[in-house]
Amino acid sequence: MTQGFLTFPQIDPILIEIGPLAIRWYGLMYLFGFMFALWLANRRADRPNSGWTREQVSDLLFAGFLGVVIGGRVGYVFFYNFDLFLDDPLYLFKVWTGGMSFHGGLLGVICAMLWYAYKNQRTFFSVADFVAPLVPFGLGAGRLGNFMNGELWGRVTDVPWAMVFPTGGPLPRHPSQLYEFALEGVVLFFILNWFVRSPRPAGAASGLFLFGYGTFRFLVEYVREPDAHLGLFGDFISMGQILSLPMVIGGLLLIGWAYKHKPGQAKA
Repeated sequence: MTQGFLTFPQIDPILIEIGPLAIRWYGLMYLFGFMFALWLANRRADRPNSGWTREQVSDLLFAGFLGVVIGGRVGYVFFYNFDLFLDDPLYLFKVWTGGMSFHGGLLGVICAMLWYAYKNQRTFFSVADFVAPLVPFGLGAGRLGNFMNGELWGRVTDVPWAMVFPTGGPLPRHPSQLYEFALEGVVLFFILNWFVRSPRPAGAASGLFLFGYGTFRFLVEYVREPDAHLGLFGDFISMGQILSLPMVIGGLLLIGWAYKHKPGQAKA
């Protein structure tokens, strides 16, 4: 049944295990994403007249990291497993069982940026436009972590690059984690970092990120297998698409607003 298709490589999700301590590839991918964001942000802060210092970058990224973790977990529980939360409120804190939502993490990061901008007397978009080009690398790293975990695979297919996942049954599936790695990680990273090479109106980079991620995620959802409790309206639209559609629309509106009003040039 699986002959002629790719087989998922036998990747142990645990890289190193010493007694009760285990270092997992998934967590390591998040760490790589954070460290790269710190390196790139410091590199930009070091440019003449950047308006940023390394200390400010560290404070901002630490707040953003907390926003990702807290928002991602809360979003996953409330968007996707609210019934389970009602049955067991402590499920919210059982992070070792897995479950992070990008859209929840995005809301967490927005809250963190609002707090940082208020505390440091900056405009929200001066902060958001600085952060936006840093995010795709971390998204790509997270999708590689999903692939190494053998989770969040795609729908059954017969394309030549279809893959049989250990947890996905005997049928070949789309390696949708790799699609998301390529689009949300690689392509979006280069688009945003090319875009901010020149001065742009405040809010434009943030709008482009929302539009780009929302579009890519919406498209990949057509080949990504939703959990049984996530699919809506049959196979036509999923919860991921419902959450991504406002990003696409909001991103376009934000880009249009930025270029129409041009409330100052955001420094990349």
